[in-house]
Amino acid sequence: MSSLPSFITLEEHFTSQASAKFYGSKAPSFGPALAPKLSSISTSRITDMDAGDVGRQILSHTPFISDPSPALCTAINDELHAAVSAHQDRFSGFASLPMAEPRAAATELTRTVKELGFVGTLVDAHSEGVFYDGPEWDIFWETAQELDVPVYLHPCFASDEMMRINYRGNYGEDVAISLGAFVFGWHAETGLHFLRLLAAGVFDRFPRLKIVLGHMGELLPFMMKRQEAATSRWSHLKRPLREVWRANVWVTTSGMFDTSPLELLLKVSPPDHVLFSIDYPFSDNKMGKKFVDDIEKQGLLKGDELAAFVHGNAAKLLKIEERNGMNDQEHVQG
Repeated sequence: MSSLPSFITLEEHFTSQASAKFYGSKAPSFGPALAPKLSSISTSRITDMDAGDVGRQILSHTPFISDPSPALCTAINDELHAAVSAHQDRFSGFASLPMAEPRAAATELTRTVKELGFVGTLVDAHSEGVFYDGPEWDIFWETAQELDVPVYLHPCFASDEMMRINYRGNYGEDVAISLGAFVFGWHAETGLHFLRLLAAGVFDRFPRLKIVLGHMGELLPFMMKRQEAATSRWSHLKRPLREVWRANVWVTTSGMFDTSPLELLLKVSPPDHVLFSIDYPFSDNKMGKKFVDDIEKQGLLKGDELAAFVHGNAAKLLKIEERNGMNDQEHVQG
């Protein structure tokens, strides 16, 4: 692999002590192999980062099983800030927000950006089945636009109603859960959320809003041409899908180490809006490093474009401080 700057990855998770205490026995279990990695924001995580040439992780909380309260989000964000402060050259933070309460979410986003130095927020793609396209969420979208930080829409667990209508069927509950999660539901619902924001005119009202989608675009790039044609009939919108997609949406590769969807993504998105990510610890940093190697070998991205993909695009979007950028460069691939 040619010499590249160290990677910046944006969809990298942890589980807080605050949420574990709050949820108790109801807290999501990710198994004995992942639990220690999720709870660590220190030495063992950094060791894993070094093994995959990851210079900086943007840390965000794992999905919630129910709507977090403002008090819980405050505790989580304060806990994350303390961990980030101890390793400022390796970590940055995405805020956890009480999205069921839009005004409280806007207030906490402001606090975490202005007081804690967070670089944006990663939020569950729905609040127990409710999407954020209603007018009550305008206060939140307006705040994100004014702060000029991205909102990362991230898949989350299906609500009971979603499970009943869409995913349970003539098979076991374990199959239904996976259908509603990583097999299909997570990605379809997150992609749908973006389309609902478009349909509701959120990007007309807030034209400088920055949205990040993971997993190669949550199915949307595959249908982009068809969706462009269909949504062009929505006469109430001022800005067409293609304009919004190219101006307001950034896409990461999190958890998908396959060059075929990346090739498609690069055809429908500006190259500076496509960013490398891993989805640690659910995906492995070494696999991510091999994926970057495969991209270079296949010629999808080379030289400056590859460097921007793994580092520069994220640094620009997140406004990583120059001194932090210099620290990142200390972890350089050979």
